[in-house]
Amino acid sequence: MKLNRRSVLLASGALATVGMPSLSQAQAWPSKPIKLIVPYPPGGSSDIIARAISQPLAEALKQSVIVENKPGANGNLGADFVAKSAPDGHTVLLCDVGALAISPSVYTKLAFDPSKDLRGVTMLAYSPHMLVVHPSVTANNLKELVALSKTTDLNFAVTAMGSAPHIAGVAVERASGAKWIYVPYKGGVQAISDTIGGQTQVLMNGMLATLPHVQSGKLKVLGISKKTRMPLVGNVPTLAEQGLADFESGTWQGTLVANGTPPAIIARLNAELIKIIRSADIRSRLTGQGAEVVTMPSAEQDQFFNRERIRWAQVVAQAQIKLD
Repeated sequence: MKLNRRSVLLASGALATVGMPSLSQAQAWPSKPIKLIVPYPPGGSSDIIARAISQPLAEALKQSVIVENKPGANGNLGADFVAKSAPDGHTVLLCDVGALAISPSVYTKLAFDPSKDLRGVTMLAYSPHMLVVHPSVTANNLKELVALSKTTDLNFAVTAMGSAPHIAGVAVERASGAKWIYVPYKGGVQAISDTIGGQTQVLMNGMLATLPHVQSGKLKVLGISKKTRMPLVGNVPTLAEQGLADFESGTWQGTLVANGTPPAIIARLNAELIKIIRSADIRSRLTGQGAEVVTMPSAEQDQFFNRERIRWAQVVAQAQIKLD
């Protein structure tokens, strides 16, 4: 069959629009309620931020914003849900981007590829990990904790196997020579609760969710996983100061959408979220809980994700951590 140039161009144009939201769809966005998916149980760092920004985002977009917790498989079930959702900007993932970057190295069977199936919108906040212990633990710094771990069984509460706090705990153990007994949980809230109760003695977790329990005296903090001290707890030394040179870890809360979402929608979401998270009220609330507002363009967040994936893959490989 002979095709002329006009026929080819028309056919190419038709194929280009199949399955892709048009510019008019992007301009009409949002046309229905937005689901803000938190892939962890309520009460954690991601959940705290999601609920803080949901109402301001709804007001900015003049559309309902519904926070939905979809926990499971260390956040991968909720992330997979968003990755497989329609790429129309109505389903947004809010999670620990660093933890998401660890998943490809830890899980042998991942139902999606985070670097291919998701696109970054913007980072929102960074909260370093706090190394905390039950108040009955006699150690008052990392050196003393390491020494104690060699003579006493210390149960290390793992917020989720393969999570960022878990891998950070492994990194601290390997770098310091400590010895933990890892006790897995399905989320940070239960891990914190059991450490407060004394069932576990050691925990690493995001400062945003952990600081209130330190301030109340229910947990004792030994170090911060940041290269420089946090003004909010300026008397607490960093792990880098305590012998772990350049060590830094934490929870990087950010937003992502399904790959294929129109750039115009991602740009609008990026602009609105940055405006909200930088607002005096939200910034003050987060800073008072130990989180720093950190924002970036979509492409920069994708680059951050790839750097974290490479960085933590080395730790995972050295520790031989693999999950189905």
